[in-house]
Amino acid sequence: MRKLGSKARIRQFLLANVGRVVTSHEIKEASGGVSEWARRLRELRDEERWPIQSHNDDATLRPNEYILTGTPPEKREVGFSRSISTKLRAEVLDRNGFTCQMCGLTPGEIDPETGRKVRLHIGHIKDKSLGGLDELSNLRALCSTCNQGAKNVTTERPTAIWLLAQVRRAGQDEQRAVLEWLARKFNLTLT
Repeated sequence: MRKLGSKARIRQFLLANVGRVVTSHEIKEASGGVSEWARRLRELRDEERWPIQSHNDDATLRPNEYILTGTPPEKREVGFSRSISTKLRAEVLDRNGFTCQMCGLTPGEIDPETGRKVRLHIGHIKDKSLGGLDELSNLRALCSTCNQGAKNVTTERPTAIWLLAQVRRAGQDEQRAVLEWLARKFNLTLT
C-alpha cells in the first residue's frame, strides 16, 4: 500500500471538514507535521482551484484560520509549474513601483475592502489557463484582493489619456482625492 503524501493528507482532511473553520495547527497535524504544509495548501487553492479561504479573503476569519467553502473541482484540466523566478518577481515589482496595478494600493497600506495591510503578489495579465506566459510583459503586481478577483480576467492597463479623461469627468472632491493620493505616492507637498 502506498503512503499518502502531505498534500493528499491535507485534501482528505479538508474534504472531511467542508464548511468548518480549521486552524493552521490542525492542517499541519493532518499533513503529517511537514513544514511545507502552507505551500501545499496554496497549491490546492491556487493551482487546483479549491475554494479555500483565509483571513485575507474573509474578514470573519482570524489569522491561521481557513475554511473550504464548497466542493472542489473534480479534476484539474491544466497543470502549471511554479516557474516565476525570484529575479522576475523583483523585476515586476520594481517596474510596477511596488504598487497594485488594479487599485493603486502599496504594501503596508490598509486595504479598504478587508481592513488589513496590503500584500503584493505577481499576477498574470493574460491568465495561464488562457495561454498567458510567465514573462515580464505578461506579469503585474496585484494586491491580495485584486489578485483573487482578477483570476482569468484580462483587463488591460489603462492609458494615460484614458486616466486623464476619467479624472477630468470626476467631480472636484474626487479630483482632489486623486491629487492627494498622487502627492502621497510621489512625496510631493501641496501648497
